[in-house]
Amino acid sequence: MSSEPLTTRRMGVGRGLAFVVTGPSGAGKSSVINRVMEQLPNLAFSVSYTTRPRRKGETDGVDYIYISHEKFTSLIDSSEFIEYTTYLEDRYGTSRSQVERVMMSKKDVILDIEINGARSLRQAGLGKCTIVYIFIAPSTLDRLGERLRARGTESDTAIAARLRIAEQALADLDKFDYLVINDDLDTAVDELRAIIAAERTRIRSANH
Repeated sequence: MSSEPLTTRRMGVGRGLAFVVTGPSGAGKSSVINRVMEQLPNLAFSVSYTTRPRRKGETDGVDYIYISHEKFTSLIDSSEFIEYTTYLEDRYGTSRSQVERVMMSKKDVILDIEINGARSLRQAGLGKCTIVYIFIAPSTLDRLGERLRARGTESDTAIAARLRIAEQALADLDKFDYLVINDDLDTAVDELRAIIAAERTRIRSANH
């Protein structure tokens, strides 16, 4: 009889999980993720790089790593990004070295990335790492518009552009593993935490 721990059969030896959380700007992804990370062990956050200006209340190295367009291009040239995309003239990228460090530490990683970035990652993959795709959004575009206006950081024109992008993204919902409706923060946190817990206990074959 094999003495192999059941945990290695469940998770796959040497493989962690990557939880890709995406959704429209203003959906409250960061708030949900931050709360879940306070409640779950062995979960690390991959801080994305961006060229967009830092908003009030954001911290460099915590919310994003804020860099110039020139530096962003340099990181592309050095293959530092697993995925990168442009969203309303600003660029966003996921650090390869950050994700690899998390995987080496035997933790699962959670990534807050743009919708186009999630599409790119779906095509490229993460080696042997299993990726779980989660879409977070308010129940309606009207609610999303209210949140964007309440932020007070963008013009009506910019908000309209974000809403158009959000509407287009809804057409891709069937490509995601889970949908979390964030009309109530506590409920959304409970749902994301339950998804992560369920995926951690899912039985996965060696070929998964």
